[in-house]
Amino acid sequence: MTTDSQAEYKNEHRTPQGFSDHFALALVKFLRFFADVFFAKRYGHRAIVLETVAAVPGMVGGLLQHLKALRHIRDDQGWIRELLDEADNERMHLMTFVLIARPTTFERFVVMATQAVFYNFYFFLYLFAPKTAHRVVGYFEEEAVVSYTHYLGEIDAGRQPNVPAPQLAIDYWKLGPDATLRDVVIVVRDDEAGHRDKNHAFADQLKRGADVRQAA
Repeated sequence: MTTDSQAEYKNEHRTPQGFSDHFALALVKFLRFFADVFFAKRYGHRAIVLETVAAVPGMVGGLLQHLKALRHIRDDQGWIRELLDEADNERMHLMTFVLIARPTTFERFVVMATQAVFYNFYFFLYLFAPKTAHRVVGYFEEEAVVSYTHYLGEIDAGRQPNVPAPQLAIDYWKLGPDATLRDVVIVVRDDEAGHRDKNHAFADQLKRGADVRQAA
């Protein structure tokens, strides 16, 4: 892609259907409002806090899917590995942006407080409404794609310094030795788009299962 096409990347939005989808989207938009107010265009610092949140759902989902597979004595159909890989990938996003943005003491406190609240909320959401939980993540990742697209636009416009990529990112994503922040933002955005599609697909699969049970 060219610079312009990267900055103008089109995100795919899943149109909500039913109460749970509308609830999931409204929750994500509510969280997005506070992120916009608190961080404005400090995209590196925004990424640090939001990636801390983004790394929670995969670990929670993987744990609960693992326990469910044990209870029902059945194969998990690849869900556990997919969700744990997602959590680890989001953790690497966090580690990368910590090296780029250098969080303040206050932001570290915000990270701890946010994670404590979100973990407990998401655990019970996934326990009682896994379809809604996956839809929340799908919409959360849609917003992440938007944020990283804006970040990329700021870099391309020269309003954010295009610093060298940390060695951690170069090794993890197998980037070139002269890779920059711009290259990191692009691969992170691609990761988020993949998580978006996978979680929407998980939600759809759970919905189809519920529809079949109701029709039986």
